[in-house]
Amino acid sequence: MQSILDHFSELEEPRVAGRTLYPMEELLLLTICAVLSGAETWIEIVLFGKHKLEWLRTLLPFENGIPSHDTLGDFFAALNAQKFETCFMKWMQTLCPSLVGKILAVDGKTVRRSHNKSAGQRAIHLVSAFASEGEILLGQLKTEEKSNEITAIPELLEAIDIKGATVTIDAMGCQTGIAEKIINGGGHYILAVKNNQPTLYEAIESFFDASMESEFKNVPYTFHEQVEKDHGRIETRRCWSVDRLDWLESEIKDRWKNFSSVSMIESIREIKGEISSERRYYIGSVPAEAQRVAYSIRKHWGVESVPQAHRKEVQYELTDCVKAA
Repeated sequence: MQSILDHFSELEEPRVAGRTLYPMEELLLLTICAVLSGAETWIEIVLFGKHKLEWLRTLLPFENGIPSHDTLGDFFAALNAQKFETCFMKWMQTLCPSLVGKILAVDGKTVRRSHNKSAGQRAIHLVSAFASEGEILLGQLKTEEKSNEITAIPELLEAIDIKGATVTIDAMGCQTGIAEKIINGGGHYILAVKNNQPTLYEAIESFFDASMESEFKNVPYTFHEQVEKDHGRIETRRCWSVDRLDWLESEIKDRWKNFSSVSMIESIREIKGEISSERRYYIGSVPAEAQRVAYSIRKHWGVESVPQAHRKEVQYELTDCVKAA
């Protein structure tokens, strides 16, 4: 409880001094605990508070009991949402104090059923930073358009201590500015490459096609393979990683800070006798260690399987559920 209050101490009280029945600390504690317990509306938060009032009073006085849902809505509507968001992310990082040697998966997703055509409300896009090994969602930003992920990712990384972490991002985040941001923050990167970087993508694809055909003759590489069987499905994932990049034009390579390796993941799936395959390409500032690269990419895919309910951050609920109530 003290950790929560310490990290939210920078918030400014938005209400007139001396005219409040419920201290800001009580409103924050009540709402955070309720939302973390599954409450999604102000009414549900009030119901949680009334049910848990005895427990809440072991932490703070709550002399006037639990406020109404209107009081909560008015308070958070007046609160500086951006400042709250920053405080919340700092608090979450205390639950995962060091990312050194860990995987930080950054991923953007559209929240299901968040659009309302009749009301002119577009779907909500969330960019998340997920500490994969600890399965902790460290931060999240909302964007109005999916294309805005490019500007949201650096902002999200700015709020997190990424020193020593390996940051994995899908193709949307494969941008030279984002790579530089990660390196300047003391981290490393593994970025998926697709056609949004056409010249780089075509060069990497051609290199691996030629290397596979020649069985990597005169090309130093590392290799890792993993096979998984589950309910009639067999999936084989193979990773090749290379750190000799003299085949790549310097004007392409030099645009990416600390660019030192390229990797290819080949996934072969067999389901009920039907076989499909897919190849993905990645650039990194990490050594060409295929097993480590494959592990990092596999951990990144883990963030995509996190249930939507778990992907929602408290700051999203608090700043937006007033409109939905």
